[in-house]
Amino acid sequence: MSAASTGQSPINRNIERVSPELVQAAAKFQAAILADVAGRRGTLHGRVQPLSKAMKVAGPAITVEVRPGDNLAIHAALAIAKPGDVIVVDGKGDLSCALLGEIMATQAKVSGIAGIVIDGAVRDSHELAKGDYPIFASGLNPCGPTKSVAGVVNAPASVAGAFINPGDLVVGDADGVVVIPRNDVARIIELAQKKLDAETARIAGILKGEALRPAWLEKELRAFGMLVEGEAL
Repeated sequence: MSAASTGQSPINRNIERVSPELVQAAAKFQAAILADVAGRRGTLHGRVQPLSKAMKVAGPAITVEVRPGDNLAIHAALAIAKPGDVIVVDGKGDLSCALLGEIMATQAKVSGIAGIVIDGAVRDSHELAKGDYPIFASGLNPCGPTKSVAGVVNAPASVAGAFINPGDLVVGDADGVVVIPRNDVARIIELAQKKLDAETARIAGILKGEALRPAWLEKELRAFGMLVEGEAL
């Protein structure tokens, strides 16, 4: 049953977003750090990658669900997204047609949209990869999309294995993309800073030749039967 048949619009314009202050604070951390402290959850499948490893993005999610090969709903999302938003598209991982190219990316950039994440194909990749506008996608295809199948904008979505609500925090970098639930962002940022401080100290110690192996290693090896009691590495 479609949203239209139930009297509900398939385009939701009113969502609650993670605050700009929290977006700015979270953007300082790697996606990997955020994913670790979030319980190693919320990451999109590794097939979703930036077109250039220098690309980074952070912002509240505008979710889009489309049928494979059709980008009509993405155009609707581009029209209603606010500056700073990240458009996140459930394209079902389909690579038979590109859902976006240089024209739509230029429209998004000029509109102030922070970036686009698509579990699907894009095209004009040479031009997009040379630019500074963040595009994350599952693959490439020169074939263009149709614009004839209804989709849904700003409903809960599953994108490349990650559950996303509209307004959740999206952070992407060279490693991929992680999503943090909007109401949990402040806590995750605090944990991320503690983890970053600990990792920075650990790396500094390794570079000095101090404690080259992690302190927990032998205990865990014994716990899982790889070392017997009293045995050491």
